[in-house]
Amino acid sequence: MSLRHVLLSALLGVVTMTAQAADSNTDWITPAEAAQFRTTPSYADTLAYLQRLQQAAPGVIRLATFGTTPEGRPMMVVIASGDGTFDPVAARKAGKPVVLVQAGIHPGEIEGKDAGLMLLRDIAVTGKYPHVLDHLVLVYIPVFSVDGHENSSPYHRINQNGPHSMGFRGQSQYLNLNRDYVKADAPEMLAWLKLWQQWLPDFLIDVHTTDGADYQYDLTWYTEDPHKLDPAVNAWQHDAIVNHAIPAYEKRGHLASIYLEFKDGRDPRKGIVNFGSGPRFSTGYAALQNRPALLIETHMLKSYENRVRAVYDLVELMLEQINQHPVALLTTTARADADTIARAHQAQALVPLTFKPDPQATKFELKGYAFTISHSDISNSDWIQYDPSQPKDYSIDNGNGLLPDLSITAPAAYAVPAQWAAIIDKLDAHGIQYTRLDHPVATRAEDYQLGDPEWAGKPFEGHLMLRNFTLHAASRELTLPAGTVIVPLDQRAANVAIQLLEPQAPDSLLHWGYLNAVFEAKEYGEPRVVEKLAREMLAKDPVLKAEFERRLHDDPAFTASPGARLQFFFEHSPWYAAQHVGAYPVLRLDAAQLHQLSTNRAPTGSTAPDL
Repeated sequence: MSLRHVLLSALLGVVTMTAQAADSNTDWITPAEAAQFRTTPSYADTLAYLQRLQQAAPGVIRLATFGTTPEGRPMMVVIASGDGTFDPVAARKAGKPVVLVQAGIHPGEIEGKDAGLMLLRDIAVTGKYPHVLDHLVLVYIPVFSVDGHENSSPYHRINQNGPHSMGFRGQSQYLNLNRDYVKADAPEMLAWLKLWQQWLPDFLIDVHTTDGADYQYDLTWYTEDPHKLDPAVNAWQHDAIVNHAIPAYEKRGHLASIYLEFKDGRDPRKGIVNFGSGPRFSTGYAALQNRPALLIETHMLKSYENRVRAVYDLVELMLEQINQHPVALLTTTARADADTIARAHQAQALVPLTFKPDPQATKFELKGYAFTISHSDISNSDWIQYDPSQPKDYSIDNGNGLLPDLSITAPAAYAVPAQWAAIIDKLDAHGIQYTRLDHPVATRAEDYQLGDPEWAGKPFEGHLMLRNFTLHAASRELTLPAGTVIVPLDQRAANVAIQLLEPQAPDSLLHWGYLNAVFEAKEYGEPRVVEKLAREMLAKDPVLKAEFERRLHDDPAFTASPGARLQFFFEHSPWYAAQHVGAYPVLRLDAAQLHQLSTNRAPTGSTAPDL
C-alpha cells in the first residue's frame, strides 16, 4: 500500500472516530437542551437521564434514595466520584472533601437541576472535565422539593422568564423548605438533615433564581457575613470564591455580582442592604455547622439557557478550585469544628444571636440599566420601568455589612427536662449529642423567666410566631429528675443547639411557637374570691397598693376592665406563682455544674443512618 493510501486510511479512521464520538455526544443531550431550553424535564425524565448516566459510568455515578416526600415520591441524590468513592467513610479516609450541590429547594427556580445533568454528563461520559472529581466527592440533589417540582404551571412565577412551566415554591404541605432548616417541620428537611449528618459536607452550593430589580448581571451570589462565620471558614470562602472562582467565571463571558437586595425596589440608586439571612436559610444553617456555603441566584429576566449555563460554569469552577486544593478546604472545616469545641472551655465566651447593619456603608458600582420612575394612578405609588437597551452604571451605597447585636455568654451545657419531647426531637433531628441523667441530681442552674408575650398577627410557615417577650435570668437550687437531657456544648454542632435553645435567638424553638404553653395559666381565680383576696393584699402590701394605683392612673384600658383589675391581684398572688407561668423549661449549666453531673449521665442520642 502506498504512503498516500496509508495516510488516507488513517485520515478516514480519524473522521469515522470523530463522527462516532459526535453521535455518542448527541445521544447524551439533556432534555432541556433537546427542547432548546424552552422546557425543563419532569422528575421522572430527570431520574431516567440520571439512571442512564449511572449505567454508562457506574464507577463515577451512583444514585441513592435519601427520603420520601409527603406525596410518596422518592428523594434522589447523586454521588459522583472520580474513583468510585461513594460513601462518607471512604471519602474521609481518602482525604477527599465533600461538596453538596442542591437544586430545586424552590422548584420554580430549577436551573441547578438542568445545569447538573449537563455537568455530570460532561464529567462522566463526554470527557470534557475528566479529572474535576479526582480529589473530591460530589453529593448532588437534582430536586430537593420534589412534590413542589411536580406541581408545575406556567403561572407560578410571574417575574421569571422561562422555562415554560415551573414548579411551586412550597412543598405539598405549603412549607417553604428554605425557611425550615432549624425548625425542621417538613419530611423533606428531616431527610436532608440525615443526609447532611451522614456526609457532613465541607462545602454547600444552593442554586436559586432571584426576583427583584433588572440589571446586567446574569448571576448574583451570596455568602454569609464574616461575623457569622468561623475566621478560617471566612478566609477560605473569600479566597476560593472572590479571588478565584468569580474572576474565572467572568473570563468565560459572564457578568456576576454580589447579591443585590435593594433598599427600595422602586429606586436602585438608594443602595443595597443585607437581606437578613439567618439559621432558617441554607447558607445560614451551614454557617452554624462551621461550613462555607455559596448561594447562587441567576437573574430571573435572562433567558433560561443563559441561566442554566451560568450555573453550569460557576459550579464547575468551584469544583475545579476545590479539586486542585482539597487539603485547604479540609483543614478549614476541621479548624472551625475544633474552634467551636474549644469555645466551650473558654469562660465567658460570647456568642452573637442577632445582627444589625454596619453603619459604615461602602461604595458599589452597579451595572444596571437606565430607568424611569413615574407616579402610578393604580397603586398611588412610584412605578419603576427599566430600559434594557440602555446599560448604565450607578455608584450606590453597599450596606451589606453586618455587626453582632445581641450576644449571650454561652453556657457549658443545657439541661432539658425529659417531658419536653418536642425539644428533644429537634435535638435528634439535628444530630446534636446529649446524655441523660440516670437518677435525680440536686444542683444549681440558671433559668429564664419569660413574660409579656406578643405573637404575630398571622401565621408564617405554619406557625404563629412569638415576636416579643421579656426575659429575666436567675440562678437557683433545684433537683434535675432522672431522664433529664444534658446537652454539652463541647461538640461541633454547638451553634445549632444554641440557636434552638436560647430564647432570644431569632429561630429558637420558643420564637417558632413550640413552647407557647409555658405562657398559659391553667388555674384561675373566681371573681368573688379574688375580690376578697385583693382587699387583703392591699391592706398588707403598701408597695403593691402603690403599683395598683399607678396602673389606674396611667392605663385607661386597665382602669376600664374589671377582669384586668382582678387579674392584677391574682397574678401577684402565690396561687398564680405556683403555676410557674413563663418559666422557660431549658436550664443553663456552667462548667462546674456540668462537671458535677458528669458521673450521673448515660450516653444517648441518635446517629444518622446509612443511605
